[in-house]
Amino acid sequence: MIHPLTYVHPDAKIAPNVRIDPFTTIHKNVEIGEGTWIGSNVTIMEGARIGKNCQIFPSSVISAIPQDLKYKGEDTVTIIGDNTTIRECVTINRGTTDKYMTRIGNDCHIMAYTHIAHDCEIGNHCIFSNNTTLAGHIVVGDYVVLAGLTAVQQFVRIGSHSFVTGGSLVRKDIPPYVKAAREPLSYVGVNSVGLKRRGYSIDKINHILDIYRILFVRGFSVSKALSIIEADIPVSDERDEIISFVRDTGKGIMKGYSRKHEDA
Repeated sequence: MIHPLTYVHPDAKIAPNVRIDPFTTIHKNVEIGEGTWIGSNVTIMEGARIGKNCQIFPSSVISAIPQDLKYKGEDTVTIIGDNTTIRECVTINRGTTDKYMTRIGNDCHIMAYTHIAHDCEIGNHCIFSNNTTLAGHIVVGDYVVLAGLTAVQQFVRIGSHSFVTGGSLVRKDIPPYVKAAREPLSYVGVNSVGLKRRGYSIDKINHILDIYRILFVRGFSVSKALSIIEADIPVSDERDEIISFVRDTGKGIMKGYSRKHEDA
């Protein structure tokens, strides 16, 4: 049902059972999948591709042009997967010529006042708490939780199943499966609570812990730690994922935690 006080551009493609509340504006070149609800005072701009059974709460702005001075009006999109909830006053910008898209996966929960900038790639089952801010070109894996007031610098990568505590400033890549906290942002352990919730066994969690003790706790350089991990840790999908993530880092990874931080 589309409320009569809503404006929908005639070229927009809206599934028959989409509900759109009053005072919302849907621009041209927009597609919205079946079962989705769009609240009042939402603005959905050109290039939005919104999946099935999503919920978009009042005053959000989806697929606005990038806040990037290099953007010259190129034809780019914002893709939002199925079953994703976007709460009040969220802003999501479409892509630039870097990737031509901003993408958010399935089953995500994007809480109020979050900003997701151009060319970000967000995985499935992510939770971004209130006032999370992502600059451009950020890559986030699956099942990532960013607590409130987290700010992420451009081009950073955040690995799957990681948890970042509230008020964090993320300037370096965060490998998968970890908890990140403190200032400067540091490794504070494996996200064992999240992993247990997703069915990881104690043995598997301990296996991941063994990897990160070498990488973050024992004081080795990154290159030395990787060589030890490859030599001493049994092969597994998790081991190979961590090694690949660290080797592919562009900005470098966050540091291990030291007591020196508390003593400073």
